[in-house]
Amino acid sequence: MSNQSILGTICSSYDQFFDAEKKIADYIMEHKKEVVEMTVAELAKASKTSDATVSRFCRRCGFKGFQSLKIDLAKEVMEEERDSLQVSNEIDRSRLAQSLQNILANKMAEMTSTVGMLDPDNLETILRILETARTIQFVAVGNTIPVAMDGAFKFNQLGFPSVSSSIWEAQIAYTYNLGPRDVVLVISNSGTSRRLLELVRGAHENGARILVITNNASSPLATASDYKIITATREKLLTGEFWFSRIPAMLVIETLYLLLFVSKKDAAAHIRQHEDSIRPDKQG
Repeated sequence: MSNQSILGTICSSYDQFFDAEKKIADYIMEHKKEVVEMTVAELAKASKTSDATVSRFCRRCGFKGFQSLKIDLAKEVMEEERDSLQVSNEIDRSRLAQSLQNILANKMAEMTSTVGMLDPDNLETILRILETARTIQFVAVGNTIPVAMDGAFKFNQLGFPSVSSSIWEAQIAYTYNLGPRDVVLVISNSGTSRRLLELVRGAHENGARILVITNNASSPLATASDYKIITATREKLLTGEFWFSRIPAMLVIETLYLLLFVSKKDAAAHIRQHEDSIRPDKQG
């Protein structure tokens, strides 16, 4: 099991669960304290599933069984109580103070879990690949396009030639011009985009290296990549059916940016040059 929280694991893998497994996931997200005290049979009854489905659900989440899942879930509950985090998954305009606390707690949990899952050796390998790349192409579709655009902007500031586009056709057209010295950095929360998978196949055909930032370690994009960084999300706890959080992916981009900044000798000069060029536009 990774350092990702139970709720983070459930949120990240939710779309890959079978319908019966989603019933278990929904119940755990809404009743985590109660689940800690339950047996397999009790959880199966409460979620209107079966003992076998509960066992399968635990294995799909990376646990040997329900007891292992309960141990980790109990730790999470105890940590929240120890830190006096009186939070829920509810957002209510009529209770703004509590809603703000709920949002803050979940966003902090996303970031803490994301950083906790960053393996130093894997991160160092990725940093070396990025700093030796001829070109870095940041690609995304849908909600994560702004993250890709921001990543290309930041890396260009450091002096690493980077490109991105909000138009998928333009993205894949550029990908076909890449080669073994280039890197494609894919940002996809779900890791299941067919368009991005097609782009990754094209990049592989040309020998480019693939790095993916995704919430789902077992997703098709994660499997197809050469390197991956897994992020945590708890957005589903707050929005139910939908998720759109960009914060974990943006945290990873910011982390890569800062680590490359401190190791690139001329990074400050590149940023200063950029800032000098836009300074007149900031003056009244």
